[in-house]
Amino acid sequence: MGRLHGAVSHRWNTEDGSRGRTCWHRCMPRPVKSEHHRWATVNYIHHNPVRHGYVTQWQDWPFSSAEQYLADVGRDEAIRLWHQYPVLGMGEGWDPPEM
Repeated sequence: MGRLHGAVSHRWNTEDGSRGRTCWHRCMPRPVKSEHHRWATVNYIHHNPVRHGYVTQWQDWPFSSAEQYLADVGRDEAIRLWHQYPVLGMGEGWDPPEM
């Protein structure tokens, strides 16, 4: 995983003409430990672009799986899962201060 992150950040930095940017700030793979962890993580991933203010709805982010997710589980079930498995501060403090 470290080699993948290194290769991707090197490519992004080359494309942007920058060096040394932190692309994967404190990012590491973590095993999913429970059903609650799984659904909270799905909610976090889909909600992250909204949280950062890039879009107002999950499915508006062009790189998101949210549209397919909503088609697969349905809007009502997605809402139920959002309420049953809340994000509860996941991701707080993960981003570097300059973000």
